[in-house]
Amino acid sequence: MTRIIIVGVVVALAIALNQVFARRGKQSPTQADPTMPTHIDRSDFADEQKEWLVLAFTSSSCNTCADIERKAVVLRSQNVAVDICEYSANQSLHKKYAIEAVPTLLFVDADGVVRKGFLGPASATDIWAALARVRDGVPDTHGENCN
Repeated sequence: MTRIIIVGVVVALAIALNQVFARRGKQSPTQADPTMPTHIDRSDFADEQKEWLVLAFTSSSCNTCADIERKAVVLRSQNVAVDICEYSANQSLHKKYAIEAVPTLLFVDADGVVRKGFLGPASATDIWAALARVRDGVPDTHGENCN
């Protein structure tokens, strides 16, 4: 009987410790009603002289963020800079631009104006097509998940 009580106490302690550590490990900024910035200071990010900036605000603890990063980096070109702003490494930039949820993917023009944004998961087709539309000056008609 004593062994059963000891095992029960150990299991209960393990569950409690697991919950405490799980809460401490969550560093991703998330909110119920996040918004996206409308203007970015291009000097805060890579290749400010390029015509376009694809900016991904992410977190290392977010699987969807890793997917967005993979889709964003292939957009890098002669006219397009890509910058990944990971939360743990760049908390001050997440705060400066009031990024409350990740992933947040932004298409920023040379003047720092955010021309398009995605909040949360997005398909590669939607991302690539959106960049083509903003570069060509075509109005966006795709409203889902977008700014």
